[in-house]
Amino acid sequence: MNRNDRKIAIAAIGVAFAALAGIWLTGSEDEALPMTGVANDTLRTLTGHQRRVVQESPLPVRHVETFPFDPNTADSSQLIKLGLQPWQVRNIYKYRAAGGIYRTKEDFARLYGLTVKDYRRLEPYIRISSDYLPAATLVGNRAHGANGANGANGANGTNGTNGVYPRKIDSTQHVVLNTADTTTLRTVPGIGIYFAKEIVRYGQRLGGYVSVDQLDEITDFPQASKKYFVIQQANPKKLNVNQLTLQQLRRHPYINYYQARAIKDYCRLHGPLKSLDDLRLSRDFPPEVIQRLAPYVTF
Repeated sequence: MNRNDRKIAIAAIGVAFAALAGIWLTGSEDEALPMTGVANDTLRTLTGHQRRVVQESPLPVRHVETFPFDPNTADSSQLIKLGLQPWQVRNIYKYRAAGGIYRTKEDFARLYGLTVKDYRRLEPYIRISSDYLPAATLVGNRAHGANGANGANGANGTNGTNGVYPRKIDSTQHVVLNTADTTTLRTVPGIGIYFAKEIVRYGQRLGGYVSVDQLDEITDFPQASKKYFVIQQANPKKLNVNQLTLQQLRRHPYINYYQARAIKDYCRLHGPLKSLDDLRLSRDFPPEVIQRLAPYVTF
């Protein structure tokens, strides 16, 4: 072979060795691909060094815990451990900074982005401190006194300062729940100005009472006072569930966000509701919920 032929042969051998070395290196890196949590197609677009970094740095696993917590006081680390997303934690902080208070467990269900599954997981662990009840409850409890009278001078109808309490009715008298105003309600033993306002306010939210037992839904309502109330000709205001928007539906105390969404989803998929029984297959509408809501809806 002349000199030029030898040069060409040496160059060809060098190229062949380089190609074999490249194939060997690529093959050894590809063998590790199935051991990573990253798709092979994605890893093959990376350089060998980048792939080794990915393979040697597995994604951290997030451990979700459950423990009792108060959404009014829980800090960010606790909320993150409970499984909430960082942006949800920021929303909770903004809500609290603006003066918002979670008074009931259902209030926490309104957290944006919280799923039914997550709420049902967290609901048994929500603890709302009595410190976050309205301060008026302290005045109301002090005014009621241990015997249901309004303050130390409740027996003679005065409050001991500059006001006069209405004379209390006796055990043979009753108050019609749906028609009584705050002045009439205060004649019931155990009912002061705070609970009188709460009775009227909650009745307006309901659209009218259909049972005296609904007073139990008012926080810390005095049980001994229930016997003085009666229901006469209950005619509650009804919601046309086929016409109202999701936001309008959820304003009712017996319809939360997820139930309102279930109603609107049913109407969208199947047409107008003809009865609440149409929702009986939805897990958001167990029989007791349907029974409680039935007096307040129309179709």
